[in-house]
Amino acid sequence: MENQVYMCIDLKSFYASVECAARGLDPFRTDLVVADPTRGPGALCLAVSPALKEKGVRNRCRLYEIPSKYKYIIAPPHMKMYMEVSADIYKTYLKYFAKEDVYAYSIDECFVHVTPYLALYKRDGLSIAKMAMDAVYKRTGICATAGVGTNLFLAKIGMDILAKHLPTHIVYLDEALFREKMWHHRPITDVWNIGGGIAARLAKYGVYDLHGITLLPEKLLYREFGVNAEFLIDHAWGREPCTIADIHAYRPDARSLSNGQVLFEDYTYEDASLLVFEMAETLIQQLLDECLVTKGISLYAGYSGRPRMGSGGTRRLESWTDVPEDIWKAFDKLYKDKVIPGMGIRTINLSLNDVVPAGSVPRYFSLFRSEAAEEKQKNVERVMVEVKRKFGKNAILRGIDYLPKATLRKRNTLIGGHHE
Repeated sequence: MENQVYMCIDLKSFYASVECAARGLDPFRTDLVVADPTRGPGALCLAVSPALKEKGVRNRCRLYEIPSKYKYIIAPPHMKMYMEVSADIYKTYLKYFAKEDVYAYSIDECFVHVTPYLALYKRDGLSIAKMAMDAVYKRTGICATAGVGTNLFLAKIGMDILAKHLPTHIVYLDEALFREKMWHHRPITDVWNIGGGIAARLAKYGVYDLHGITLLPEKLLYREFGVNAEFLIDHAWGREPCTIADIHAYRPDARSLSNGQVLFEDYTYEDASLLVFEMAETLIQQLLDECLVTKGISLYAGYSGRPRMGSGGTRRLESWTDVPEDIWKAFDKLYKDKVIPGMGIRTINLSLNDVVPAGSVPRYFSLFRSEAAEEKQKNVERVMVEVKRKFGKNAILRGIDYLPKATLRKRNTLIGGHHE
């Protein structure tokens, strides 16, 4: 794999940079945060401009955490604009690289398999990365950071940890350079896919960096982390067998559909049950629109004032189904069984699990309901989907969606939980 070249390219402080570019401002000279000021001083800053970061203001902070001595612009989030700019940048990449060699990792980050283009452009990996960065800046006015490496992991970790500290904003890593520059880097949580939980478990063995992982017996790592030990061991040595072709070819054995929301006031047990109905219907409509069936559900409620406290669970359904009544009743029973009355509710998450194509599994019909009755229920939901697709998500709603504590109407006007 050492003869392969990959690039990971990230758009610096993307949301903040887009807002600065829209105002004709330089994000490296402009103090700006992206946050919804209508949510008060506790509003989360979705992005902080590079200029404000240089002053020590961290990303994802709350407005009240920014020192009052700084005068800064508060830009309300415009998720639709960010998505449009991201799509435009992706199209810019496709002017230089084939679609099958590009993987969009997130709205502001892409991986590229650069090897096929070294001879084409008569450039090395660093020069090709700079070419892509310059093209993005010329098109949008947004600066990027890039990591170039002999595998996806090295490109990613180089970009995440090293490139942002270099004046060129580009770095190259092969396995030898990785051992020199990254083996002893701390904290280990800076490393891609190593969170606080994994770090704490490694700390039990006196390990605080990647080099320390290479010194532990593999048997111990597999006993502690199971199959995930393979990833830790590979990454500790700078190895990554997965390629972009593997990512594009991957098809999961099972999938799920999820819907969640954070509430901006305490909801009572009764009022939150209304949201469960709304959210379940959204999932049901997606299930039917994609011609899928489900065999299980999950529900979780998080309680006010207790960020680590909540309750919920999962439940297997009697058979594969896409019948709205079956799914609603299952969520209602799970809610009543698991959620604690009397607790203020601030988060709700619902999932349909083990989702597969409708024709791929055996179906069983209820003895107490005709097949025609089931189709009637499903057709109502399908018609609602079609009306919403043609005339907007709020073109057709149920009466409960107009109740004071309902949230679906407002959520239908948001993108990513924020106004367009």
